[in-house]
Amino acid sequence: MPRGDKSSYTTKQKRKAEHIEQGYEERGVPEAEAERRAWATVNKDSGGGNKSGSGRGKPDSDGSARRGGRAAADRPATDRSAAAKKGWETRRKNAAK
Repeated sequence: MPRGDKSSYTTKQKRKAEHIEQGYEERGVPEAEAERRAWATVNKDSGGGNKSGSGRGKPDSDGSARRGGRAAADRPATDRSAAAKKGWETRRKNAAK
């Protein structure tokens, strides 16, 4: 299989890479670099291409996804405060149920 061939990836992995790539492009990363980063992230999460089918391959990790929370620190304090208040209201409402 030549380098760059994506045929051994599952449809889920391909969708995941596409979604990650779009996120990078929205932040101004060039298209080729966004694609490279997206596939690197998919490979890190799942260990490369998986064969499709129930019970085959290894489960995906969520290590790369957990890093996303760090971006929240870059938001203005007012946005973080509003999100915190919204979360508090939701937890309070759910606790009352």
